[in-house]
Amino acid sequence: MGTDTPESATAQAERRAHLERSRTQWDRWSNWYALSESDFEPMREDAIDHLELRPGDRVLDIGCGPGVNLERLQADVGEQGEVVAVDYSPAMVAKARARVDDHGWTTVEVRRGDATTVDFDEPFDAAIASLSMSVMPDVHAAVENVHRLLEPGGSFVVFDIRPIQSGPGRLVNPLLRRFLRWYANWNPDGDVLESLSTVFEECAVLETYTAGTTYTALCRTAES
Repeated sequence: MGTDTPESATAQAERRAHLERSRTQWDRWSNWYALSESDFEPMREDAIDHLELRPGDRVLDIGCGPGVNLERLQADVGEQGEVVAVDYSPAMVAKARARVDDHGWTTVEVRRGDATTVDFDEPFDAAIASLSMSVMPDVHAAVENVHRLLEPGGSFVVFDIRPIQSGPGRLVNPLLRRFLRWYANWNPDGDVLESLSTVFEECAVLETYTAGTTYTALCRTAES
């Protein structure tokens, strides 16, 4: 009682190692992230559209990176709302906070934290994760935590990347997986869509792009 089994201790060690690799990786890429920011902007904008945010809403940005979603999220919820952004990389958090300071947003908070355990005193109306869930060391635990943090009827939109799903293009999936692990510390064992469908009461893929390798999914918690 009260002690870890060898399996759980191993899993915890692997999770910590993955987190530290992610921290190192994204600290390193923090100065270059803007190079890809514009490439994904239309897809991120579509994803935020699906949140259907209203003035006064409270929204969570999971794996916020340097804060590329913050301007749009802040504009949608207005001065009556609140945006809270979370990332594990200290360098990314610093970039996001600098963006907040530069714009003078008083209703946006950026916090360093682990998506699987981060906690808040008040629930959120909505949450978004753009290109972040698939790099989590424990995707399922991160999804469960987001579900717990949402209000009944709350929405969670995920924009993310996956291997090619069908056709001869699947032959390049081994190379794609290796590239994603090198570039983003992508978690090949974490099935984001499976976890979303298992944890959330309602979940569907709404959009796919680039031969289906990127997608937007919308999930909702049960109404009270």
